[in-house]
Amino acid sequence: MNDNKKAMRKLKLQVDISVDGCIAGPNNEMDWLICEDDCMKCIDDIAESVDTIIMGRKMVDEFISHWSSRMNKSDDPWNAFAKKMIEIPKIVFTKTLTKSNWINTEIAKGDLKDEITKLKDQDGEDILVYGGASFDSSLIKEKLVDEFYLLVVPIVFGKGKTIFKDLKEIQKLTLIESKVFDGGLVLLHYEVKKN
Repeated sequence: MNDNKKAMRKLKLQVDISVDGCIAGPNNEMDWLICEDDCMKCIDDIAESVDTIIMGRKMVDEFISHWSSRMNKSDDPWNAFAKKMIEIPKIVFTKTLTKSNWINTEIAKGDLKDEITKLKDQDGEDILVYGGASFDSSLIKEKLVDEFYLLVVPIVFGKGKTIFKDLKEIQKLTLIESKVFDGGLVLLHYEVKKN
């Protein structure tokens, strides 16, 4: 047995989710998302453990513009985190683009499973997913996510965009950590059980 084999990088999915499993409301509502001051450190700690962010094409415009605008506001409590989000290298998975127009961003056009496997095999820190609902669903369906950081917001929609709808079989998880924040937000950190 070779003890010198390096550990694969982990793919970590961080997502805000309603109590009933939605990441957006039935009309794509996102105004329900909350993050109190005590939650900021937790989100920052998750980002500290990675050196790559991946996302789907539908997410990148919103992500880059949101954090770029906050990075330039010195009075914004998320200023330092916004700078980190812009500076961390990003990979956007798309079938329609051939080049990136965004800073620190590359394009991946190959097979999702192959591309993620290659990324995990590279040297470096872990990889963080900031999604898009269909992109997250594809990663989960292909069993590519190693850890889930579910930030459960105290709201119920009844219907909306979910990320677990495409599962073909049960995926068992191990709870690593749970934490309740002042505003009622709950972090559930799970690791996927490997067979």
